[in-house]
Amino acid sequence: MNSALVQEVIAFTLYLGMMIYVGIRFMGKNSSSEDFFLGGRNLGPWTTALSAEASDMSGWMLMGLPGVAYLTGMKEAFWTALGLEIGTYLNWLIVAKRLRTYSITCKNSITVPEFLTNRLRDGKHIISAISALFIVLFFIVYTASGFVACAQLLKTVFDLPYVCGLVIGMVVILLYTLLGGFSAVCTTDFIQGTLMFIALILTLGIMAVVMGGPAQAVEKVSAFGSQFLNPFSSSGSDGFNAMSIVSALAWGLGYFGMPHILVRFMGIRSNKEIKISRRIAMIWVTIAMFSAMLVGAFAKAYLNVPLAEGKHETVVIATILQTYQPFIAGIFLCAVLAAAMSTADSQLLVAASAFTEDFCQTILHKKFESKTMLRVCRLTVLAIALIAFVIALDENSSIFGLVSYAWAGFGATFGPLVLLALFWKRLTAKGAIAGLVAGGVTVVAWHLIPADVNAIFGLYEILPGFIICLLVSVVVSLIDKPNPDVVEEFEAYEAALKE
Repeated sequence: MNSALVQEVIAFTLYLGMMIYVGIRFMGKNSSSEDFFLGGRNLGPWTTALSAEASDMSGWMLMGLPGVAYLTGMKEAFWTALGLEIGTYLNWLIVAKRLRTYSITCKNSITVPEFLTNRLRDGKHIISAISALFIVLFFIVYTASGFVACAQLLKTVFDLPYVCGLVIGMVVILLYTLLGGFSAVCTTDFIQGTLMFIALILTLGIMAVVMGGPAQAVEKVSAFGSQFLNPFSSSGSDGFNAMSIVSALAWGLGYFGMPHILVRFMGIRSNKEIKISRRIAMIWVTIAMFSAMLVGAFAKAYLNVPLAEGKHETVVIATILQTYQPFIAGIFLCAVLAAAMSTADSQLLVAASAFTEDFCQTILHKKFESKTMLRVCRLTVLAIALIAFVIALDENSSIFGLVSYAWAGFGATFGPLVLLALFWKRLTAKGAIAGLVAGGVTVVAWHLIPADVNAIFGLYEILPGFIICLLVSVVVSLIDKPNPDVVEEFEAYEAALKE
């Protein structure tokens, strides 16, 4: 083992050890499922903001997004990032305060399915059953993308066998998630979000300086195509057209239905701190996404050795290895690992909460003691991680593709319902059930139909799924008779918001 590799191993070991230590620190602070899944609703604004954005962006931002920019230029990367930027802002602006307030009003709901069930007085718990099914399904896919990112990183840096990297990533994520629950996950996400932010900004700055300054960097990259850095190019010769732009912007719709992000809103300490969190989150996400795109695009001219075909998602890894001395490179490469971990841990926790809170307790009517409930929670986290591990065994898996599918699934099934539940008093349980099924089925079916059947199927599945879920929910609710108690509670909740 050479000196450079030893330094990188030390950096990784220190980082992974710190993540496990955080889990151990919070281990004794989980006395109930509310503590394990929501941290007792005691998150501060900084932790809320950075944990929400770190868990949101995942390995997608440090591997998927820069990989797209490296491979095809700024077009798809820019419009996707813009859609996410708009979605992030609107989610914080119109959802965060209302969801926190209403989830407490609705019997102190600690999961999104539980909130919808209590909000709509679904006595048969059909909403919980269907929601739990979709959450577990799509989060298994999403978690698999995080495991893939960990494995690709460790393989590229240490030349470890892919499966070995997969096991290491999964074991570390499981350790601190199982030990510390929501509080540990949010604390590690805060650390990981900070590391991702610093690594991206510093790396982009060094790249620009090495290439002779920003203007010279743009000139060198433009040699690969005059429109490579132009997201507004009207040329359709590269296959990126108006429908592609609509599909990219539609990513923003996903935010309204992401359980692992929405649960941060429910866990913040007070409504007054939401505005502070929103500002922190927007600064972080704007700078981080812009930097990630430019690192990927500039690497086209910056890297001494072009990436092999199919390896474009390792562009940030290759750039960091070329830029820094081994120990510093090891520290910053942990940012890539952090991106994957910060989402996988949150997804495991939310999927487990869907099974234990919304399936075992609500549907099966299994009332456990606090300690027994925590054991069930942890066993569920382990089971979901193992299934995701099996999916991630495919070494040719695309991080961007896995995230895209799972993102559409959540955005189309839960997004319209969360918005309607918070803003429309006429939503009924039957309308929500019909919308859930319609949105979820549309996403799965649209994803499976090849684009060559008809051009319309080239549209990102989140958009038709979202629209169909919204329309079906509204139509069925208008046909259905509203529950007077639900309407009365909604009016009281709206009045409380205005105080």
